[in-house]
Amino acid sequence: MSDSWLDLIPSREREKIRKRMCSPEAYAALREKVKGPEDLEREMEHNEAMAELRFEMETEPALKEALKKQVEKDAREQGIDHVLEYHPSKEAKASFDRGAFHLSVESHPDTHLDQLIAIPEGKVQEKLPIRVSLCNRYLAQFVRGM
Repeated sequence: MSDSWLDLIPSREREKIRKRMCSPEAYAALREKVKGPEDLEREMEHNEAMAELRFEMETEPALKEALKKQVEKDAREQGIDHVLEYHPSKEAKASFDRGAFHLSVESHPDTHLDQLIAIPEGKVQEKLPIRVSLCNRYLAQFVRGM
């Protein structure tokens, strides 16, 4: 009996593993997915800052209102499409224009990283992520203000 762990799994799986192990393209793609220490450190700092922002938003309503006013101001000056990542539905856009929304720190639907999300009030159940660049700017303002 062979000592290889490959012999213990089904043949189709063995073929997939061998193909993946032999392919330089697959190996290069796998290496790109691996995060280095700098990337992990940056991600941890971002997550820590977002956790602090979320806590402060929940405990201090004044901060939450100030952040909401900043988002409304940016939406008026630059347009909703510049502030939000996705095009909102008509109901969500109307709610956003009226200022009938609240901000929260939640995971992004695509990237699953914590980010500022605008949630329209009413029957609309959409989560509208704020653009990453604006989210980072608001986060930097928050960190500077601490």
